[in-house]
Formats: sequence, structure tokens, C-alpha cells
Amino acid sequence: MDALLEAIGNWPGAVVLRDSGTAYLFVNAAHILGIGLVLGAILPLDLRLLGLFRQAPLPVLGPFLSRAAAVGVALAILTGLWLFSVNVPDYVGNPAFLAKLALLALALGNVALQHGPGGFGAAVASGTVPPLARLLAALSAVLWLSVLVAGRWIGFL
Repeated sequence: MDALLEAIGNWPGAVVLRDSGTAYLFVNAAHILGIGLVLGAILPLDLRLLGLFRQAPLPVLGPFLSRAAAVGVALAILTGLWLFSVNVPDYVGNPAFLAKLALLALALGNVALQHGPGGFGAAVASGTVPPLARLLAALSAVLWLSVLVAGRWIGFL
């Protein structure tokens, strides 16, 4: 395991970020953009599924926001892995980072559940939100906000 972590810390992308404040700035900004895209798409969708903004048509809004969130998740994960590679030992030993990873795994698992039977897809198809979709939307909002807080917490430990 130590060899893998060392290899991650020595890959050329990590070296570039360690040697260039400008490169680090742009990758970090892209990470923040990904986070903003995730939360900016997920929270309105979750709120709509929870019964707010009923005038917004879910069959129109849902697929767009879901795809926008997916792009944000992909961008945040890719840039997050890149940022992780800059200082592997500190991140691996950081409880906030470990909490963020656990919360991220739960949030992504919740996404899988939401796209299963009785979840988001059923709500988009029918225009009505089943109870399971409401529950998963509430859990989604809590989990994604928790991922955000845990990510900010990393810098304080």
C-alpha cells in the first residue's frame, strides 16, 4: 500500500502541481467549479423532488440537472484525485479527508439508488414523486452538503 501511495505522489501530474503554483491554482479552481456544478444542480433537483418549486416541470428539469450534476461529479473527482496526489501522506492521515471519502461514497451510492426503481426515474417518467424518491432526495441533499463541509474541514486539521 505504501508503494502505491508513493507512486501516486510521484506521478508527473503531482510533480507539476508541486512545482507550479499557477498549475495548482487552475486545478484547484476546476475542483471548485466541479463542486459548484454538483451542488448547483443537485440541490435544486432535490428540492424539487421534495415538493418545492412544483411549477418547474420535473420531466424537463430533472434530466438536465442530473446530467449537469454528473459532469460536476466527474470534474470534482478527477481534479480531487489530482490534488490528492500532491500531498498523499497528509491526506491519508487526515480524518476530515477520510470522512469526505466515506461521505462521497455514500452520496454516490445514493445516486445509484435514486436511479433505481421508484426513484428519480420514476418521478421524471410519471411527473409525480414517489415516497422513496422524496426520501432519497432528502438524503442526497444532506450527503452532498456533508461532503462539502468535510472537504472544507480538511484544511483545518
